[in-house]
Formats: sequence, structure tokens, C-alpha cells
Amino acid sequence: MVSISGAISLVLGTFVGILLVVTREGNILENKAVQKILSQTINVFRSIPFIILLAALLPLTRAIVGTGIGTKGAIVPLVFGTVPFLARQMDTALSEVSDGVIEAAQAMGSSPWEIIFRVYLREGLPGIIRGITITAVSLIGLSAMAGSIGGGGLGDFAIRYGYQRNHNDVTYVTVAVILVMVTILQSIGSYFVKRTTH
Repeated sequence: MVSISGAISLVLGTFVGILLVVTREGNILENKAVQKILSQTINVFRSIPFIILLAALLPLTRAIVGTGIGTKGAIVPLVFGTVPFLARQMDTALSEVSDGVIEAAQAMGSSPWEIIFRVYLREGLPGIIRGITITAVSLIGLSAMAGSIGGGGLGDFAIRYGYQRNHNDVTYVTVAVILVMVTILQSIGSYFVKRTTH
């Protein structure tokens, strides 16, 4: 559930984050209308609590994957909850790239696509990795919340076998497993940030 929704969110979130930056006023693909629509859409989805988003997207989830419950039913709302968050992280990371480097690339005749791949994504890599790490940790939390509607995974396990059956030890073990997962993800992210910082 986390890996599939994470992979989809990574592709879509990166694409939307890049669009947010390059369509900004004065940037290489300036387009105020696209920038404003994307920004407002992201703000709307980020302001909706995930538990409400789960319920609100139920008809759409059923239309896309054929069910609103279980692991498959959790993937669609997880993507909708994660893409806006990751897009903002990408926006922040890419906005830190120096204007001077972009102007130098333009002066050398680089096309917008070349600037995106050779300048933005390369120079902003440490910030991008930080954003992906934060998003991955957040996604684990959201996937646990998806368990409250029978979304499967650790959240569902903790609620069904721990909370509902009054087995606190099961709940604590589940929390410990999630804590270990988050720690491992954070350590991997920190390692790659150090390796890519120059």
C-alpha cells in the first residue's frame, strides 16, 4: 500500500512541484494561470484532514479501483493526500536553486527542459531528497490512518487486533514497528542528503 501509493505520488508530486516553480512569474515557463490553479488546488487538498478525504473520495476510489475498502481502496486517497504535500516540498527545494545558476544556463542557450533536468533537479537534489524523506514518513502515518476504514496495513492491524480486542501489547508492538520504519527511512534520507550536498 505504501510502496504503490508512494511511487505514484513521487512521480505526480515531482511533476506538479516542478510545474509550480517553472511557471512562477519571471521563471523559464512563466504562466500565471497554470501557477495559480496548481497552487490553489494544492492548498485545498492540503487543508482537508486526511480522515475526511478518505470518506470524500470514496465514490472516486470505487470508480478507479472497484472498491472503497482494503489495501486497494486506500491507495487512491493516499495518493490524493500525498501528492500536494510532496509538490510543496519539491516547490521549496527547487526554489532554493540560485537564480544566478539558472541565468547562466539560459545564457549558454540551454532549453527549458535542459534547465529543469540539468540545473533544477541536479542543484536541488539535497532538498528534493529531504522532501521525499519527509513525505515518506508522512505517508506511513497516513497509511496507518487508512487502517481506520479497513485500509489494511499496520494501522488496520493495530485497530482490529489491538484496540478493538483490548490487546494493548499488540498496539504497542505496532507503534514500535512504525517507529523503526520511520527511523530507517529518516536515516537513509539523511545519508543521501549528506552524499549529495556540495
